Amino acid sequence: MQQHFHWQGLDPSARGASVAMGNFDGVHRGHQAVIDLARSQAPLGVVTFEPHPRQFFAPGAPAFRLMNAEARANRLARLGVEHLFQLPFDAALAGLTPEAFVNQVLADGLGISHVVVGADFCFGKGRAGNAQDLSALCAAKGIRTTIAPLVADKGTEISSTNIRRALTDGRPRDAQTMLGHWHRIDGEVLHGEKRGRDLGYPTANMSVDGLHLPKLGVYAVLVDILTGPQAGSYHGAASLGVRPMFGENRPNLETFLFDFKGDLYGQHLSVALVEFLRPEMTFDGLPALITQMDADCTKARTILSAL
Repeated sequence: MQQHFHWQGLDPSARGASVAMGNFDGVHRGHQAVIDLARSQAPLGVVTFEPHPRQFFAPGAPAFRLMNAEARANRLARLGVEHLFQLPFDAALAGLTPEAFVNQVLADGLGISHVVVGADFCFGKGRAGNAQDLSALCAAKGIRTTIAPLVADKGTEISSTNIRRALTDGRPRDAQTMLGHWHRIDGEVLHGEKRGRDLGYPTANMSVDGLHLPKLGVYAVLVDILTGPQAGSYHGAASLGVRPMFGENRPNLETFLFDFKGDLYGQHLSVALVEFLRPEMTFDGLPALITQMDADCTKARTILSAL
């Protein structure tokens, strides 16, 4: 998948794509339906925005994103997207009228042939344009438009809001039903305090800054090592939280990979939350903590072996 971080001066080989357009936070089943409608004889593209417009307009609001830009790109690549147009959402882009956005960005800039959006899509300064406006404006520039209906599951709308609620409640399998894939946290392995190594459970530490936090606690996880000589898929157990046993207060994700030996610092991982095992706890001492970690890993192995 080719990634493009601008809409001006685009290489001619990237023009003419049939694109799905939106924020695609989570790349859930509703988003996938939009992308599927964009598949045609033209190269398949996705037009999205970074940062998320909600982050741009309310930078101090609580973190809400289901995935960072890296995780979103990884998921879109798995869906066969050939061109990802990740447009910088700044004051200039936010200030474009609906007409200017279509003319300058979609037609003159990206040169798209077809665009698909969800029925609730809004765009342009002040969210002044809706999906029907997009269709009319694109028609004037010779761009075909498809409006995708919203997707529901058993009467419940599939939305990022409902997925966040499931994750907050510690229900990753319900989130998976709406997503169409496991909820994943992707990122670089960072240096930590290395306490896990001393306990016999070396962990890969990853930041969760800027992300909506699922219920804090311990999870059974599926892990993909995306880079480096040990790239591949593994089972594991992960602790998402603030490590109350050690007086920490900044959440992160610490993942122990079963049957793995090696150094992962600087490599990129994708960690899928499969099942919530227990909440964060404090213990009387390290022996009690290690006993509980043994039990967590045994339970996680059983759960994951049944997938």
